[in-house]
Amino acid sequence: MDNVDLAVLRSARDWMHQGHPVVLYTVIETWGSAPRPVGSLLALRSDGRVEGSVSGGCIEDDLLRSAEHAQSGCKIISYGVSQEESARFGLPCGGTVRLLCESLGDSRWVEDVVARCEQHERVIRQVDIATGQVSLVSARGGEKLRFDGTTLYAPYGPAWRLMLVGAGQLSRYVAELAGALGFEVFVCDPRPGYEHDWAAAGVRFIGGMPDDAVAQLGLDAHTAVVALTHDPVLDDLALLQALRSDALYVGALGSRRNNERRRTRLIELGLTEAEVKRLHGPIGLPIGSRTPPEIALSLMAEVVAIRNGAQQQSPGALRCA
Repeated sequence: MDNVDLAVLRSARDWMHQGHPVVLYTVIETWGSAPRPVGSLLALRSDGRVEGSVSGGCIEDDLLRSAEHAQSGCKIISYGVSQEESARFGLPCGGTVRLLCESLGDSRWVEDVVARCEQHERVIRQVDIATGQVSLVSARGGEKLRFDGTTLYAPYGPAWRLMLVGAGQLSRYVAELAGALGFEVFVCDPRPGYEHDWAAAGVRFIGGMPDDAVAQLGLDAHTAVVALTHDPVLDDLALLQALRSDALYVGALGSRRNNERRRTRLIELGLTEAEVKRLHGPIGLPIGSRTPPEIALSLMAEVVAIRNGAQQQSPGALRCA
């Protein structure tokens, strides 16, 4: 679940507190090419106000015109089951989207989910389609939305984590993008003067040295680590730990020449050549980035490409930052 969908739940909560009837739509299944992935949310207020998206816009328009929001309980809605519907709703030929339509009569589960996500927890919402009954259970990082025909199991909260070594200007831009992309962001920087205002940005600051912070976090295949200090002592400490782990992505800021020197140092410090080959450095996709916002964009584009299976984990021939 990314911050876009969490914003949908926040709006639904606020509207219900204001006394507005609200219908929540969840993409529960797709076939073929679909505009929005499974799990995407849309909240529709009784006066027609919308937050979120379940398509490129045409399905939203139909939901606004329909009387679904006047009904109670749960129901399944399908779009694009024919070529005519696919064309009408802007879906590729053969594409189908199924939505769960819920009339929200109780805001308590919405409040609970939002509160737990804001505390960096991950939770699964179980919805009994026949009764509309909702229950919440704790979740691990790897769960995905699933629907067995009678019950929807929808995970919420950060499924991915990003640890940044270094709390400078670039890290601010990276953290902002990563948060919007559904990453829980951690920052470690033992240098004086850098630990300030991170909590206000929704980022968790970890004190101490980077290698200790990496060990404390416990890296897995849903975690990315990026060293951004330009200080070999701090960066290499974190990389030594991260490159031995199952981390999704391990990268280091610096030029091609500096990163070749870094790889030599890491081998001298005991890493194998196979482990060092996992290092992405320079970081980012080749977009000609120069400024901190551009470097942050290229970095997160590369991380997301690997997360989504659109790029191999081993570094490619071209990098830009």
